Amino acid sequence: MPPIPGSGLAKGLAVTLRTMTKRSHTAQYPEVQPELPPRSRGVIGLFEENCTVCMLCARECPDWCIYIDSHKETVPAAAPGGRERSRNVLDRFAIDFSLCMYCGICIEVCPFDALFWSPEFEYAETDIHELTHERDKLREWMWTVPAPPALDPAAEEPKEIAAARKAVEKAETAAAAAAAAAAAEANPDTTAPDPAPEGDA
Repeated sequence: MPPIPGSGLAKGLAVTLRTMTKRSHTAQYPEVQPELPPRSRGVIGLFEENCTVCMLCARECPDWCIYIDSHKETVPAAAPGGRERSRNVLDRFAIDFSLCMYCGICIEVCPFDALFWSPEFEYAETDIHELTHERDKLREWMWTVPAPPALDPAAEEPKEIAAARKAVEKAETAAAAAAAAAAAEANPDTTAPDPAPEGDA
């Protein structure tokens, strides 16, 4: 059935009339801060202590807006006769937010939980070159990252927590068995009584 001529105009006018009867609501920003959803994508915070300079975030970034510089340091052997090791030390970690498209791939691929979403959104600049924020600024934004939501009570226990709990229970069982064995060796008199003769009933 072909559309009735002028039906689109009538629908548009109906929307206009409904909107005219509603009272407008003005957000008093910046005096009143908006209530953002808990999973808002504002900026990316850096937890520098967890970064191992694996470069995975920079390689996976579609916009190539992450800049990382590092150098290697030699770590002395932990035990006498051991071998020295080398580790990467982070020198620079910067994100160009004029290129970032907020896809979150860098946060998802980070295997060491060094990058997090922050709801902070007030970082506008008058010069586009100043939108490249260094690691000091990214670290400040880390403290605005909200706490993770509580787990669903009906959800399965995370495998990391389950493995840690089993390891603790195993260690406690082994410690209890060792303590019992040590107590039995210290008190050899507390042995089990001899079984009764077969003739006694």
